Amino acid sequence: MQIVSRIYLFLNWLIISAAVGLILLMVLRLIATAMDWNPFTWSALTIRRLSEPLIAPIRRGLTRFQVDPKYAPLVLILIIVLFAWFTIQVLATVANTLIGVWISATSGALAPLIGYLLYGLLSLYSLMIFVRIILSWGMLGSGSRVMRFLINATEPLLAPLRRTIPPVGMFDISPIVAFIIVWICQAAVAGLLLQGQRIEFIG
Repeated sequence: MQIVSRIYLFLNWLIISAAVGLILLMVLRLIATAMDWNPFTWSALTIRRLSEPLIAPIRRGLTRFQVDPKYAPLVLILIIVLFAWFTIQVLATVANTLIGVWISATSGALAPLIGYLLYGLLSLYSLMIFVRIILSWGMLGSGSRVMRFLINATEPLLAPLRRTIPPVGMFDISPIVAFIIVWICQAAVAGLLLQGQRIEFIG
């Protein structure tokens, strides 16, 4: 399964490179704002043109929560780091799942095969919840195809939790509880079908 390992390493490098590039862009935006660069120079216009599509949704989200929108680049940097880290973790889980399924299938072990499949699907479900949270902060409306798919996929778990668990101030903590539930399910799958010894092939 060297091809899975190579694809994982390439995607891992791609995600980290994209995250570093976006963070550098946000840092340049912060420097340009702090130094009060002439907004009509080529460098200032380029930085603004590249960063504005990313910052504008965050700014709208901060305004909705009555937070000073000048912090949008810093919030975006935090989101980029979290999203990159979470995506890499899920990517490693998917790669391990594929390798585990392949090894289980070739050895005729049915229980581990089902266990690896369920574990990988639960990891992808966690990623969908996480992406929905990020995109709901003003980046995409519910009319978007991506957002509709994420809502349809995650709402069966989040809706009952939202009705049961009261918000803390203005924050909905039901996604946190959903992550805990998915994590417990993964632990149960690992303990029952993988006999508590889930092999990490990658990561």
